[in-house]
Parts: sequence; structure tokens; C-alpha cells
Amino acid sequence: MASPYSTFKQLAKSESEGKDYQVRIDLRDTPVLVMAPHGGKIEPMTAEIAEAIAGHDYSFYSFEGLKEDGNNILHIESHLFDEPRALQAVGKADIVITVHGQLNRKDAFVMIGGLHNGLCSEIRRQLEATGFQIRPVGRGLEGIDSRNLCNRGRLKAGVQLEVSRKVRDLVRADKSQLEAFAGAVRKALQIYLAGC
Repeated sequence: MASPYSTFKQLAKSESEGKDYQVRIDLRDTPVLVMAPHGGKIEPMTAEIAEAIAGHDYSFYSFEGLKEDGNNILHIESHLFDEPRALQAVGKADIVITVHGQLNRKDAFVMIGGLHNGLCSEIRRQLEATGFQIRPVGRGLEGIDSRNLCNRGRLKAGVQLEVSRKVRDLVRADKSQLEAFAGAVRKALQIYLAGC
């Protein structure tokens, strides 16, 4: 079901913060921001993955659905996402990595999109080296729109990770897999930042 909301202002008129959704944010003195704009019960485990990638080094933001059911209506598309705290955080970051949930329950894979080709390639290398399967980005999930949240940092080029439901279920059930996934992305970031 598509969301009836195309802006956060519309959402906030009908939904209550603390009851229907929550925002978690932890800004640090770093050029990197890791985000889950559809966390909580919207795209389960995306906030946990983003938070694990951020660790204690990178900034973190998540918008999380809290409803008992029907959280899909809280899904504002990435090129329209305009929650004010998110935009403020994005404006302070050079690089934005967003974590999303792809619906496939049968296969375990990650799709990597976004305009930051160098970092996308390094993340791909590190995730594959850790044993995660990478698939070509599906139509509509490329993350190449300049308005996409991942591309709104100061470099105007970021990374969008689409994580299949099967991988999200795997990292929920096995903390070592969550640590492996996050560690691979963090290693890619460290390699990229060391070369800047």
C-alpha cells in the first residue's frame, strides 16, 4: 500500500510522534551520516542495521514506525523525505548512507545504489568479501535521483543500501551476522575516508 503522505508536514497532521512514529538521532563530529528513513515497523531491522554501521563513530538518524499495524502509510519516498531533523542532519554531512528494506523473503542479497560510485564499489567489495550476495539494483531502486535522501549531503552523492527481507531476518536472528554486515560497510568507509 502506497503512503497517502508525500511530505512530513502532511504526515505530522494525522500521525502522533511518540505514538505512531519516533525519530532517533545521534549527531557526531563526522562527515558521515547513516540513516534509516523507514525504520521501526515500516521496513523492519533497517534502523538496527543503520545504527550498527554508525557505531560510535558516525552520525545516525532513523524515522521509525510504531503502529501496531499499517506502518506502510508512514513510508515517505526517499526523494520526498523532508522530516526537518533529517534534513538538518543531512545538511551537515558530506556523505549519507541510507539503509532500506527490500521485500524479497526468499533470497539473501543486498542492492547498492546511489551517486557515490567509488564508495558504492568499495562497499560492494567489502560485503562480498564478508559473504553477502550483491545483486544489480532493481528498477526504481537505483538511488540516482539528485533529490534522493542519500544524495542530499554536501558532496551531492551518497549510497543507498537495499537489504532483502531474508538478510534482515538473518541479522535479526544472528548478532554476529549483523556485526559482520556493519563491519564490512564500516571498513569500506574507513578505506574511503583514509584516501580522501
